[in-house]
Amino acid sequence: MNPLNLSIELKERLVQYLTMYITEARNSRFNDVISKRMGHLAIVLEDIFQPHNASAVLRSCDCFGIQNVHIIENHNHYAVNPDVALGSSKWVTMHRYNQTDFNTPEAFQSLRSKGYKIVATTPHMNDCNLEDLSIDKPIALIFGTEKTGLTQWAIDNADAWVKIPMYGFTESFNISVSVALSGFYLTEKIRKSALPWHLSKEEILDTRLHWLRNSIERCDLLEKKFLVSLQ
Repeated sequence: MNPLNLSIELKERLVQYLTMYITEARNSRFNDVISKRMGHLAIVLEDIFQPHNASAVLRSCDCFGIQNVHIIENHNHYAVNPDVALGSSKWVTMHRYNQTDFNTPEAFQSLRSKGYKIVATTPHMNDCNLEDLSIDKPIALIFGTEKTGLTQWAIDNADAWVKIPMYGFTESFNISVSVALSGFYLTEKIRKSALPWHLSKEEILDTRLHWLRNSIERCDLLEKKFLVSLQ
């Protein structure tokens, strides 16, 4: 039985059980950080491949409290450089789409099923500046590969398009800088709003379970012991 497939009630019991194996200080830190975690904004990366950029994105998302990062691997494998990520991959939830040759449609379908409006970060005839982007609905902000940007399919099938104002000669920001700028501005705007921007109850449970697994040595054995106790 997969722990993530448990009912909310049983998942709560599992989290309570595993929490006994971490210190009070670590548990207090979990409580503080998760109370500031955001479900209203997700970052989506289509075919990012440079380890430095991939890792810097995760680090920014963790720092800004963005829990969910959706990774589309069409041609490029998403690799994390631990020297840049500084452990952030342990605290951010990564959703990977890599089962076919072109996984962007599956990612879009999954995001929309969760209630997200998909916003492409690219110049477009119907685009708006970042500061004018509506935050009324949950946002999935999608960024493209370092060299060519988003695929045409992603651009054509997005729900909205946004650009970051620029005033110099260079045509675009580095991908990790774009995520950092957008993440900072939007998370601050969302936090100051009256929107229900926190993680849902089940997202909190899944996130705590993810963190516990990354904090407890041989956590898999404790999970098996818990699941056996249910039989």
